[in-house]
Amino acid sequence: MSTETLPANESTALASELAQARRRRRRSIAIFVIVSLLNVALLAVLWSQLLTPAPGQNSTNSQTAPAGFSGPMVGKMAPDFRLPLLAPGAGSHSSVALSDFKGQAIVLNVWQSSCEPCQREAPVLQATWQRVQGQGIVFLGLDFQDNRNDALSFLQGHGITYTNVSDSSGATAISYGVANLPTTIFIDRTGKIVGWHEGELTVQLLEQGLKLLSH
Repeated sequence: MSTETLPANESTALASELAQARRRRRRSIAIFVIVSLLNVALLAVLWSQLLTPAPGQNSTNSQTAPAGFSGPMVGKMAPDFRLPLLAPGAGSHSSVALSDFKGQAIVLNVWQSSCEPCQREAPVLQATWQRVQGQGIVFLGLDFQDNRNDALSFLQGHGITYTNVSDSSGATAISYGVANLPTTIFIDRTGKIVGWHEGELTVQLLEQGLKLLSH
């Protein structure tokens, strides 16, 4: 295999060009590394901001949604609705809207006649409502996808006298994010949801929920 020796001046020029090329490559690599590190740092800052609650968010949630009273709608304004009144002798045009109780605190209880926990908590709701109804607190029952006659029998059997409405399609309960029965939603006088309890209410739990309405 034959080789050819370059003249000294050409060899020196080639070596110089190679050295410059290596320096340019090192600079390019250094710039790439620096830019990459800056991008990683920027992403880390953005990610930490996404994970950090807004100022005051933790304290607000701890005040309005203690253990057992947090839910998907807590802190949001309660969606308004108008539904047929559920009461013996109520005409087909009789209806009730959430906005009818504007300025009052509301305990919205979502139930169904075949729901056993709903049956057990019904006396607790009725007794508590009788005690607090003079304090500007409204109890409102939302009967979910139920047979009307079964629902009326439920109300009569448990002696329920506070207002109830029929959510026959289930659309209203779904708009509130209700996934299980019973669910009780506590709405303050401004219309904001401040508490959410999924499951059977006891006297103690209901009292805790009522305290949220006075904040």
